[in-house]
Amino acid sequence: MTGKPSKPPKKISAARNRNSAAMPSDDRSVPPAAQIQRERQQVELFADIAFKIRQSLQLSEILRTIVTEVQRVLTADRVLIYQVLADGTGKPISEAVLPEYQAILGMEFPEEVFPHEYQQRYARGRVRAVADVRDPQADVADCLVEFVEQFGVKAKLIVPILHSSSVHPPRSTPPTHPLWGLLIAHQCDRPRQWADFELELMQQLADQISIALAQGELWEHLEEIVAERTAQLQAVNVSLQQEIDDRKQAETALRQSEEQLRLITNALPVLIAYIDDRECYQFNNRAYTDWLGQSLTAMHGTHMRQVWGNDCYQRMEPYIQTALAGQVVTYENEIDLIDGSSRSVSVTYIPHRDLEDRVGGFFALTSDISDRKAIERMKDEFISVVSHELRTPLTSLHSALKILATGRLGTLSSDGQQLLAIADENTERLVRLVNSVLDLQRIESGAVTIEKQACNAADLMVQAVEAMQPMAQQHGITLVNQPLNANIWADADYILQTLTNLISNAIKFSAPGGKVWLTVETQRQPLPVPKGQKTSKSKAKNAVEVVLFQVRDEGQGIPAHKLESIFERFQQVDASDSRKKGGTGLGLTICRKIIDRHEGKIWVDSTLG
Repeated sequence: MTGKPSKPPKKISAARNRNSAAMPSDDRSVPPAAQIQRERQQVELFADIAFKIRQSLQLSEILRTIVTEVQRVLTADRVLIYQVLADGTGKPISEAVLPEYQAILGMEFPEEVFPHEYQQRYARGRVRAVADVRDPQADVADCLVEFVEQFGVKAKLIVPILHSSSVHPPRSTPPTHPLWGLLIAHQCDRPRQWADFELELMQQLADQISIALAQGELWEHLEEIVAERTAQLQAVNVSLQQEIDDRKQAETALRQSEEQLRLITNALPVLIAYIDDRECYQFNNRAYTDWLGQSLTAMHGTHMRQVWGNDCYQRMEPYIQTALAGQVVTYENEIDLIDGSSRSVSVTYIPHRDLEDRVGGFFALTSDISDRKAIERMKDEFISVVSHELRTPLTSLHSALKILATGRLGTLSSDGQQLLAIADENTERLVRLVNSVLDLQRIESGAVTIEKQACNAADLMVQAVEAMQPMAQQHGITLVNQPLNANIWADADYILQTLTNLISNAIKFSAPGGKVWLTVETQRQPLPVPKGQKTSKSKAKNAVEVVLFQVRDEGQGIPAHKLESIFERFQQVDASDSRKKGGTGLGLTICRKIIDRHEGKIWVDSTLG
């Protein structure tokens, strides 16, 4: 502690142990005024020593100050502090001695020098003042006299140093005072009578040493805590610095990645964006600026309705909800550009799922298909014109060939009859092709109106089988019909056209003697749950009843890679089938268009062979 010490009391007293062997004090021979002056000096000296002790927290410095000042005040030849070790041995750890006498600092003394019995006495507070070590009344063992005389000791004053942490023990335990060491003063040139005030001074300084020990231990403990906390803080700082460096590197890598991603996306002539689950833009490339005239920063966080307008957004909304429900969706749309022109686009929404498989948004890819649409319109117009121009002459030609085949206009030779049959067959095939092209063109152009009404599935199946029965008999095929009374909401004519087309294909690709089955069944399928709506516990509320028609045959089968492509125009499993079977390659395409217009689904399951 620092600062001015409090003024000590004028009267300092200490009870002397009855076991003490101090000689009678010579205080009586000192005049009262001189004795008062001397005691005053001793009090001031004690205060000065106590102040110096409190100025330092280093135990070694405190002990060195005490022995030096005690030697000076008592004019003793040697003053030392002896520490008792745990194994019973001990050694001087601080000493002040006149030059002419032997220094004993650092010497280690065996337990015999300071037996355990003596240690117990001093631990109970015993003090001892020996005026002459050879005086029989001093009760000093002969062996101890010989031991101390080798260091020139004639008289000595011994005060115990007790550990301060045990000065006030708990009430539940007996008052024991562990002995830390001894404060010893030696007179070497002559025997010496020790005064009471000298004994009191030594006792008070021993108490100060006890306090210093406690302070030293506390200081060491605090230093350990500070060192431990410093090490922890250093480790935290290192970890924090490493985390900061890692974060900076990650941010740099992320920024570079984003710059590279934006560089790539800005170079593509398509609209690329990421929309969150609130339908707000979080990322978009430069094409949005070129097409719509909106800057990248202005679009960030903007709702899709504000970007595209109400009319366009209403066309988009069903597909947006489908994407946010977790399904990939592709559709076509018409958008208006900043220059006032209109473009046909193909839009694909790809859901983005997080680690917990929740949809947090979707990626939007929009590409311009205006040129493709224009080409398709030109192609459709060309096909329509050509088909219409071909239908009339083909009908006339087909009728003329039929008349020639009857023989009414004369009899042909066998070769002529064979050529006429070939011409009639090819003409009939060409008529079917033209009719199929016209049907497909009318459906795709929207010229066909699907007029839905309540129909009975069994009635449609019976009509389809009756219509295809002549063809089945011609090919030696048995038609198996398994009708079921189920009401459907559909255009009966187009559903009948689809069933007859499928049965026709099955007959053509079946071997003679085979069977073709037409069956139907009802099923319940789950409905997609709109965004933000909770799934109902009742499955009946989240399902719809559908009717499944199946046309099954025992034909040659279809390879797996052809199961989807056969629904495209002029696509067949074998190119020679169109010649062998008389197909046009448009039947399944027309079937899919009809089913799509009914918001249904058509597919093929097959095993090759």
